[in-house]
Amino acid sequence: MGVMPTLDALRLAQERGYDLVEVAPTASPPVTRLLDYGQYKYELAKRDKEAKRKSRSVEFKEIRLKPKIGQGDFDTKVRRAIEFLEEGDRIKVAVQFRGRELTHPHLGRELLNKFADQVKDHGALERAPLLEGKSMHITIASTHKPKQREPAAGEKPPTTQAEAGEVEGAAPAVAVDAAGPMPAITGE
Repeated sequence: MGVMPTLDALRLAQERGYDLVEVAPTASPPVTRLLDYGQYKYELAKRDKEAKRKSRSVEFKEIRLKPKIGQGDFDTKVRRAIEFLEEGDRIKVAVQFRGRELTHPHLGRELLNKFADQVKDHGALERAPLLEGKSMHITIASTHKPKQREPAAGEKPPTTQAEAGEVEGAAPAVAVDAAGPMPAITGE
Protein backbone atom coordinates (compact mmCIF):
# COMPACT_ATOMS: atom_id res chain seq x y z
CA MET A 1 0.00 0.00 0.00
CA GLY A 2 3.06 2.22 0.03
CA VAL A 3 4.81 4.42 2.53
CA MET A 4 2.54 6.25 4.96
CA PRO A 5 2.76 7.77 8.43
CA THR A 6 2.16 5.49 11.43
CA LEU A 7 -1.04 7.23 12.47
CA ASP A 8 -2.54 6.88 8.99
CA ALA A 9 -1.63 3.19 8.93
CA LEU A 10 -3.23 2.68 12.35
CA ARG A 11 -6.38 4.46 11.24
CA LEU A 12 -6.51 2.37 8.05
CA ALA A 13 -6.12 -0.84 10.08
CA GLN A 14 -8.88 0.15 12.49
CA GLU A 15 -11.23 1.07 9.65
CA ARG A 16 -10.76 -2.35 8.05
CA GLY A 17 -11.01 -4.19 11.39
CA TYR A 18 -7.41 -5.41 11.42
CA ASP A 19 -4.40 -4.95 13.69
CA LEU A 20 -1.23 -3.19 12.56
CA VAL A 21 1.64 -5.63 13.14
CA GLU A 22 5.28 -4.72 12.59
CA VAL A 23 6.91 -7.31 10.33
CA ALA A 24 10.36 -5.83 9.65
CA PRO A 25 11.28 -3.23 12.28
CA THR A 26 14.88 -2.81 11.06
CA ALA A 27 13.87 -1.88 7.51
CA SER A 28 13.85 1.75 6.54
CA PRO A 29 10.96 2.65 6.71
CA PRO A 30 9.65 -0.15 9.03
CA VAL A 31 7.35 -2.63 7.29
CA THR A 32 4.04 -3.51 8.90
CA ARG A 33 1.12 -5.72 7.92
CA LEU A 34 -2.59 -5.38 8.43
CA LEU A 35 -3.94 -8.63 9.86
CA ASP A 36 -6.23 -10.08 12.48
CA TYR A 37 -3.65 -10.80 15.18
CA GLY A 38 -5.88 -13.22 17.10
CA GLN A 39 -6.51 -15.24 13.94
CA TYR A 40 -2.79 -15.16 13.14
CA LYS A 41 -1.88 -16.53 16.61
CA TYR A 42 -4.57 -19.20 16.23
CA GLU A 43 -3.15 -20.28 12.85
CA LEU A 44 0.37 -20.49 14.34
CA ALA A 45 -0.87 -22.59 17.27
CA LYS A 46 -2.82 -24.85 14.92
CA ARG A 47 0.21 -25.30 12.65
CA ASP A 48 2.45 -26.11 15.64
CA LYS A 49 -0.06 -28.63 16.96
CA GLU A 50 -0.28 -30.32 13.56
CA ALA A 51 3.51 -30.48 13.26
CA LYS A 52 3.76 -31.96 16.74
CA ARG A 53 1.12 -34.55 15.90
CA LYS A 54 2.97 -35.62 12.77
CA SER A 55 6.38 -35.77 14.43
CA ARG A 56 7.56 -39.06 15.83
CA SER A 57 9.33 -39.50 19.13
CA VAL A 58 11.88 -42.21 19.75
CA GLU A 59 10.31 -45.11 21.59
CA PHE A 60 11.90 -47.60 23.94
CA LYS A 61 11.17 -51.21 22.90
CA GLU A 62 11.94 -54.31 24.94
CA ILE A 63 12.92 -57.75 23.73
CA ARG A 64 12.94 -60.63 26.22
CA LEU A 65 15.09 -63.71 25.91
CA LYS A 66 15.61 -66.86 27.99
CA PRO A 67 19.01 -68.56 28.46
CA LYS A 68 17.73 -71.74 26.77
CA ILE A 69 16.33 -69.98 23.66
CA GLY A 70 16.46 -71.91 20.41
CA GLN A 71 18.42 -70.66 17.38
CA GLY A 72 15.30 -70.01 15.29
CA ASP A 73 13.66 -68.00 18.04
CA PHE A 74 16.89 -66.10 18.62
CA ASP A 75 17.14 -65.21 14.91
CA THR A 76 13.51 -64.01 14.93
CA LYS A 77 14.22 -61.76 17.94
CA VAL A 78 17.31 -60.35 16.18
CA ARG A 79 15.29 -59.60 13.01
CA ARG A 80 12.62 -57.86 15.08
CA ALA A 81 15.26 -55.83 16.94
CA ILE A 82 16.80 -54.75 13.62
CA GLU A 83 13.35 -53.56 12.46
CA PHE A 84 12.97 -51.50 15.65
CA LEU A 85 16.44 -50.01 15.25
CA GLU A 86 15.83 -49.10 11.60
CA GLU A 87 12.69 -47.22 12.69
CA GLY A 88 14.90 -45.18 15.03
CA ASP A 89 13.81 -46.75 18.33
CA ARG A 90 16.01 -47.69 21.26
CA ILE A 91 15.78 -51.26 22.52
CA LYS A 92 16.31 -52.99 25.82
CA VAL A 93 17.25 -56.65 25.47
CA ALA A 94 16.62 -58.62 28.67
CA VAL A 95 17.47 -62.21 29.55
CA GLN A 96 15.03 -63.63 32.11
CA PHE A 97 16.47 -66.23 34.50
CA ARG A 98 14.24 -68.79 36.22
CA GLY A 99 15.08 -71.02 39.15
CA ARG A 100 18.60 -72.46 38.99
CA GLU A 101 19.39 -70.62 35.75
CA LEU A 102 20.34 -67.71 37.99
CA THR A 103 23.47 -69.60 39.12
CA HIS A 104 24.83 -69.35 35.54
CA PRO A 105 24.81 -65.62 34.67
CA HIS A 106 27.64 -66.17 32.19
CA LEU A 107 25.13 -67.87 29.84
CA GLY A 108 22.97 -64.74 29.80
CA ARG A 109 26.01 -62.49 29.31
CA GLU A 110 27.17 -64.60 26.34
CA LEU A 111 23.67 -64.52 24.86
CA LEU A 112 23.46 -60.71 25.18
CA ASN A 113 26.94 -60.25 23.69
CA LYS A 114 25.95 -62.49 20.77
CA PHE A 115 22.75 -60.45 20.31
CA ALA A 116 24.67 -57.16 20.38
CA ASP A 117 27.15 -58.54 17.83
CA GLN A 118 24.26 -59.49 15.48
CA VAL A 119 22.73 -55.97 15.52
CA LYS A 120 25.94 -53.89 15.68
CA ASP A 121 25.42 -52.57 12.12
CA HIS A 122 22.06 -51.05 13.11
CA GLY A 123 22.66 -49.83 16.65
CA ALA A 124 25.29 -48.96 19.22
CA LEU A 125 25.53 -50.65 22.59
CA GLU A 126 24.76 -48.07 25.28
CA ARG A 127 24.91 -50.23 28.35
CA ALA A 128 26.95 -53.38 29.01
CA PRO A 129 25.18 -56.50 30.36
CA LEU A 130 24.03 -55.85 33.91
CA LEU A 131 22.43 -58.37 36.27
CA GLU A 132 19.53 -56.92 38.25
CA GLY A 133 17.44 -59.37 40.25
CA LYS A 134 16.40 -62.26 38.03
CA SER A 135 17.18 -60.54 34.72
CA MET A 136 20.18 -59.24 32.86
CA HIS A 137 19.80 -56.56 30.23
CA ILE A 138 21.56 -54.32 27.73
CA THR A 139 20.42 -51.12 26.00
CA ILE A 140 21.02 -50.50 22.31
CA ALA A 141 20.51 -47.12 20.63
CA SER A 142 19.66 -46.85 16.96
CA THR A 143 22.16 -45.38 14.51
CA HIS A 144 19.30 -44.58 12.11
CA LYS A 145 17.23 -41.40 12.08
CA PRO A 146 13.61 -41.85 13.21
CA LYS A 147 11.27 -42.36 10.26
CA GLN A 148 8.51 -39.80 9.86
CA ARG A 149 4.89 -40.94 9.90
CA GLU A 150 3.38 -41.22 6.45
CA PRO A 151 0.39 -38.89 5.88
CA ALA A 152 -2.87 -40.83 5.77
CA ALA A 153 -5.01 -40.91 2.64
CA GLY A 154 -6.75 -37.60 2.10
CA GLU A 155 -4.33 -35.64 4.30
CA LYS A 156 -2.21 -32.95 2.75
CA PRO A 157 1.34 -32.29 3.96
CA PRO A 158 1.73 -29.29 6.29
CA THR A 159 2.65 -26.01 4.66
CA THR A 160 4.79 -23.38 6.26
CA GLN A 161 3.99 -19.68 6.22
CA ALA A 162 6.80 -19.17 3.72
CA GLU A 163 5.32 -21.78 1.36
CA ALA A 164 1.84 -20.34 1.65
CA GLY A 165 3.16 -16.86 0.89
CA GLU A 166 0.47 -15.08 2.90
CA VAL A 167 -1.20 -15.60 6.22
CA GLU A 168 -4.92 -16.33 5.98
CA GLY A 169 -6.99 -13.33 6.98
CA ALA A 170 -4.13 -10.90 6.35
CA ALA A 171 -4.23 -7.71 4.34
CA PRO A 172 -1.26 -6.57 2.23
CA ALA A 173 1.92 -5.32 3.88
CA VAL A 174 2.25 -1.61 4.52
CA ALA A 175 5.52 0.31 4.68
CA VAL A 176 5.15 2.86 7.45
CA ASP A 177 7.09 6.10 7.63
CA ALA A 178 8.97 6.38 10.91
CA ALA A 179 7.14 9.65 11.70
CA GLY A 180 6.02 8.51 15.11
CA PRO A 181 6.51 5.75 17.67
CA MET A 182 5.09 2.36 16.81
CA PRO A 183 2.50 1.19 19.38
CA ALA A 184 3.05 -2.23 20.94
CA ILE A 185 0.74 -4.95 19.67
CA THR A 186 -0.40 -7.50 22.25
CA GLY A 187 -1.82 -10.96 21.74
CA GLU A 188 -5.29 -10.09 23.01
